Amino acid sequence: MSLSKQDVKNAAALARIEITDQEVENALGPLKNVFTLIKEMEKLNTEEVEPMAHAQDISTRLRNDIVTERDQREALQANSPAIEKGLFLVPKVID
Repeated sequence: MSLSKQDVKNAAALARIEITDQEVENALGPLKNVFTLIKEMEKLNTEEVEPMAHAQDISTRLRNDIVTERDQREALQANSPAIEKGLFLVPKVID
């Protein structure tokens, strides 16, 4: 894929980025390199590669599922104009 100066200007316009002719000139080379790399990567056979959620083999540390705060429902609902069975009552806004 050949990338022209007009392509860079169009992409900048779509992204709502003001770009000068000098910036277009400076961006053209690196962008061509990116597209060349993508072309090379498309040639790779990835049929046997298992999909991954992350590039590194990591896992998220989980914390114990224990209560760490005391129940403050009544204190937090004390100023509410309408409560029923521990829930805030709000006016109906959609018919």
